[in-house]
Amino acid sequence: MRLIFGLVLIAGLGLAGFAVHMAQGVIEKNQRERDYLLDIQARATRLVDVVVVARHLDYGERFTRDDLQTVKWEADKVPEGVFSVISSPLAEASEKNPVFTDIETRPRAALRSYEPFEPLLAAKITDPGIDAGIMSSLSHGMSAFAINVDVSSGVAGFLRPGNFVDVYWTGQVGDSETTKLIDSNVRLIAINQSADADRSEETVIARTVTIEGTRQRVASLALAQQTGKLSLSLVGGGGVSAETADAGVEINRDTLLGIKKQEVVVIQEEKVCTIRTNKGGEIVETVIPCTN
Repeated sequence: MRLIFGLVLIAGLGLAGFAVHMAQGVIEKNQRERDYLLDIQARATRLVDVVVVARHLDYGERFTRDDLQTVKWEADKVPEGVFSVISSPLAEASEKNPVFTDIETRPRAALRSYEPFEPLLAAKITDPGIDAGIMSSLSHGMSAFAINVDVSSGVAGFLRPGNFVDVYWTGQVGDSETTKLIDSNVRLIAINQSADADRSEETVIARTVTIEGTRQRVASLALAQQTGKLSLSLVGGGGVSAETADAGVEINRDTLLGIKKQEVVVIQEEKVCTIRTNKGGEIVETVIPCTN
């Protein structure tokens, strides 16, 4: 009986030791998995909420909150001007940056075409209740002015709304034809009757372009258009150009052809005044001071 009890005790101690060994292995494995997951989590890219369109939108098409959805986006690759939530209370609008507030029922309109799951950008949509068009493209306090162009003066149809141009005036100055840069980095807001910057059709030769400017700029361009011919030059890099910022560009026919005008010096001969007198039948000339 004692022998059986001893054998059972030995078997129990063996099983207990085996169970402890197995438990330690499971604990160590769980700890390794936990450390691995914590390391991956620490190295993982941080994600933020970004509002995207849920369907295709054409230029000028209206949309509501039902046409949007929220997705996760890498925090360091978020485009400028995105929205973080579709809707929020008005009191939290400045903090959450919503597309719509909870009291807003009017739709907004797209200022460019959108593809599904493309981030919605604040600069590419109108305010609630406003349709796409020139008014939505105008900056606050700016005026719109139309300039007549043709294939040569309108950059051969390559202009698009949102481009920046330099404006050159060509006209008669004195006795010479002159071209001068009269305005630089002028933003275009419409081509012909379209403010759509995403026109996909073939290049269209513009007949008019509409620019954005202050009242002083509009007045200057209006006078320039009446007194000569205006030509546009497309500016690269979003209008930021040190060279085009210089408005002192001017050239005339003589400068273009390298003609140098010679100065003509007129030398006047000294005027001599005389009187004639008859002395004994002989005519005598006498020099006197000139009175006029």
